[in-house]
Amino acid sequence: MAALAFVLALGAGPAAAAEPRTPAAPTDPTASAALDVGAPTGWATAGAGTTGGAGAAPDSVHVVSSRAELAEALANDGDPAAPKVILVRGAIFGNEADDGRLLEAGDYAPGWDLERYMACFGPEGTEWSDSRHPWCGEQRRLRTTGSNAQKRQIQLTVPSNTTLLGLGRDARLLGVNLSINTGRNIIVRNLELEAPVDHFPSWDPWDGEQGAWNARFDALSVITGANIWIDHCTFSDGRFPNGEAPTGFHGEPVERHDGLLDMEDGTDLVTVSYSRFTDHSKTMLVGSGDGRGDRDRGRLRITFHHNLFADSAQRSPRVRFGQVHVYNNYFTGSTDDPDYPMHYGIGVGLESMVVSEYNAFDYTGPGASAELALANLNGHQFLDRGSWFRDRPTDLNAVARRQFEVRAAEARATPEPPEWALREFTTDVGWAPADVYDYRPQRDPRAVRATVLALAGAGRVAVPWPW
Repeated sequence: MAALAFVLALGAGPAAAAEPRTPAAPTDPTASAALDVGAPTGWATAGAGTTGGAGAAPDSVHVVSSRAELAEALANDGDPAAPKVILVRGAIFGNEADDGRLLEAGDYAPGWDLERYMACFGPEGTEWSDSRHPWCGEQRRLRTTGSNAQKRQIQLTVPSNTTLLGLGRDARLLGVNLSINTGRNIIVRNLELEAPVDHFPSWDPWDGEQGAWNARFDALSVITGANIWIDHCTFSDGRFPNGEAPTGFHGEPVERHDGLLDMEDGTDLVTVSYSRFTDHSKTMLVGSGDGRGDRDRGRLRITFHHNLFADSAQRSPRVRFGQVHVYNNYFTGSTDDPDYPMHYGIGVGLESMVVSEYNAFDYTGPGASAELALANLNGHQFLDRGSWFRDRPTDLNAVARRQFEVRAAEARATPEPPEWALREFTTDVGWAPADVYDYRPQRDPRAVRATVLALAGAGRVAVPWPW
């Protein structure tokens, strides 16, 4: 492949984006490819920093337009960890077979039937029984084998030292479970990522008061990754909103999506910037569980800035353990949205150390108030500065304290109260973003709203094409 040489500049500061510079002419084929996609702000700048595939050799610059081509580019001719740049052109479908067919549930597990699977729990979904119907044992096996087959098809793992960049305004990964597993120094930019539809969701009758569906696949999952920059991306349920899902137990739709962006198991030094998270229920986890402190303490250092969370019902994000900085993000949604009714914005979980600054919340609908801006989920440390609810200053520290004290009082009334419930709430989170990196927050809700709506999301990074 001929060498690629161009320069891209975007967004030197939070208030405005710089105009892209004119790309350089193609260089001599023997020259090294050069790609400058700007630089992140926030935790991704710490440690070794985040440069992605900078310095990639000419034969490690790939333009892809199918799932097979993307998988081949990630393998990078047998040297996956070498610096590489992968440019996505148009739509890539995770369920696309090598012959171009789009695979469905029947291709992964012939004979699978959601209605028959549900019937094996009884009419209210209370308890599975292999003997409830003649087909129950088979449906249980098909759900497992089908799910594993779909995972092998749609999951694509991004190795270290990679820049994954969308070309133009229509670069999309549709139904791909993009995965970063122990990868380091990775940039994902200017891409639309549509959450995969899990064709084989599982029903757990003991999850919550009435039971719950659990889907398997995220749009992007990060496990033990480090130095990652996710910028100018759009995440959503896309063509498959919850309202169009099959009806499950208790008249509720079957949940076929997992997270949009989950970061777990000691993931560290990440910046998520100028991205859109829309039309989804359980949007984003930081830390996988209260019992994973051995993996997560001292890690999960993540910055979120200038992102849009629109009709993101909850987990925007939901944090455990990490030192997480959430500033200049814009949150919208409604408590009576038919598909994604608002539950809460930021989740303050166990041992989380969240610094929230100058975020704008515009939640509407019956009962909408600043209480929806966050949910205290056993976190005794939280600090907010300068955030607004419907353009008015709001005291989110008081909201977090009040919610914590209610939960702690309930937990202390049990025979063996958990350790977190014996703590006192504090706004001392033990760290300050300004001690780690430089940033310039906007301090007016109108400016935050205007900047995020104008600049966040895929299709806003000018990548020259063709060469």
